Amino acid sequence: MNILVAGIGKVGMTLVRQLSAEGHDLTVIDHSSSVLENCVEDYDVMAIEGNCATMETLAEAGVENADLLLAMTNADEVNLLCCMTAHHMNSKLHTIARIRDPEYTQQAYTMRGAFALSMVVNPDRSAAREITRLIKYPGFLKRDTFAKGLAEIVELKVDEKSVLKDVSLFKLNNIVKAQILVCAVLREGNAIIPSGDFSLRQGDRIFVTGSARDLAEMLRNLGIITHKARRVLIAGGGRISYYLAKSLLEQGTAVQIIERDEKRCHDLAEALPDASIIHGDVSNQYILNREGLEGCDSFVTATGVDETNIVMALYAAKKNVPQIITKLGRAENMEIINELSVGSLVCPKELCAASVVRYVRAMKNQVGAAVTMHTIADGQAEALEFVVDENTHHCNEQLKNIKLKDNVLLAGITHKGKTIIPRGDSYFVPGDSLVVVENGQGMVLRLNDIFES
Repeated sequence: MNILVAGIGKVGMTLVRQLSAEGHDLTVIDHSSSVLENCVEDYDVMAIEGNCATMETLAEAGVENADLLLAMTNADEVNLLCCMTAHHMNSKLHTIARIRDPEYTQQAYTMRGAFALSMVVNPDRSAAREITRLIKYPGFLKRDTFAKGLAEIVELKVDEKSVLKDVSLFKLNNIVKAQILVCAVLREGNAIIPSGDFSLRQGDRIFVTGSARDLAEMLRNLGIITHKARRVLIAGGGRISYYLAKSLLEQGTAVQIIERDEKRCHDLAEALPDASIIHGDVSNQYILNREGLEGCDSFVTATGVDETNIVMALYAAKKNVPQIITKLGRAENMEIINELSVGSLVCPKELCAASVVRYVRAMKNQVGAAVTMHTIADGQAEALEFVVDENTHHCNEQLKNIKLKDNVLLAGITHKGKTIIPRGDSYFVPGDSLVVVENGQGMVLRLNDIFES
């Protein structure tokens, strides 16, 4: 497809990297010549310097022949104007805009027809939702849902005290006493789709599929005690913190936010009257201790500086805070960061990019495209949800008689509201949801792509 990417910041560059790898024709637009030069050096793209909201720049970028426009600049107003202008020039164009300001969220959705928006993405809100899920169900480093919440993939780490250390996957169900499946393992920075004779080691990060009930049972049988968070301490008062606090307060959770900017504190206090807003430097350990870091159930580091977030998370780990969630603006050097005691990692740009890539794939493959997509194992694998229809191969056939492609795993089948872990005598029928894990090479775009021809 012919795709225009307007705004090459963190999210824009992430999208260029992923969409370029999938073979799309990309034209990037930005007002910074140095940003464009770096992008052209790293990826096979066309570059246009200028204001993406003007007809002149869009015409130069070839908007009349484009299939999709991604407006990802740092200014919501520019993104909206860019989509409106581009759609006026090409009425068949699909448009996706990044809208971050809470004041525009509902307006952009209500007026999406007037703004010519096919889709709105909000990295901050997506990150807040992800953090809310982690706080609601502690015990996991990451949690992704499929089939409207009926199936999940969660991430755990095998530490030196874990009962899973040195256990073969053949024996796993005898320990966890639940219907689950280890669908991927990240070991020494490499993602593996394991077979039954694979043995877990200390330091492995494992990705487990199952229903919410079976995963909760697994936690109990592993001795990982969880309880609902009563008090959450948030470092940083940006947009993510606002969305997160609002969600937690609605659930009855006490929220404290520490923010160094006094004006921002007043704005938060007005917008979130039930939250406790503290004016102070979040990197000051005296302030963290004074505000009860050791006694909180969850600590979220959500400042705009990754290094500050990591240092605060390490300090919270030293203080034995039960749950730590660290926001990262950059996803580079994940292998190094994952070796640190920083709890769960949440990267807003990666969450945003995943939503856009899923939309792009659905455009390219009108029939049989994935309805849900999550990247796991530090981006080295993908978990995809497909809905079986009358065009799906091998319906009603037992899985033991079906040959799947290498590095592809059928991880879950949801049938009439119940999720099962596939076995040799399992089968699927039209209407079922299938969770598929593949090695992140982008070779599974439609459900039928998983089968060996």
